[in-house]
Amino acid sequence: MTEFDDFNRKMIDDFRANNGTVTIEGFAGAPLLLLHHVGAKSGTERVTPLAYDEVDGKLFIIASKGGSPENPAWYYNLLANPDTTIEFGPDTIAVTAEALTEGEERDRLYKHIAEKMPNFAEYQKKTDRIIPVVVLHRK
Repeated sequence: MTEFDDFNRKMIDDFRANNGTVTIEGFAGAPLLLLHHVGAKSGTERVTPLAYDEVDGKLFIIASKGGSPENPAWYYNLLANPDTTIEFGPDTIAVTAEALTEGEERDRLYKHIAEKMPNFAEYQKKTDRIIPVVVLHRK
């Protein structure tokens, strides 16, 4: 298990132990959800803690990967298997993921989260790719 995997495991355990609120220093009270996704190639079930935002009733996440040149693996998993679940607060909710890679709606949502969490603005500056916004439509 990598150091990153170990950190994510601690974040997931903390989220679940506190009914959907994270208490880990540096992340305490941050808007986080747990994304369940199935590996596009492996078929392995995974859980990833992610920051989220909500605008006009639209819940969304950002495929930033810290501004790296490639999208995160979970993004490709959602493209292959868009029907999934999230742990949102104390609840587990069925959702369908819709990737937005261009257009007015993608830009509006990205701008909104970047204003609240400036690290997302920095991530976009670090990469040449357009960072996707993934809308999680509740079923």
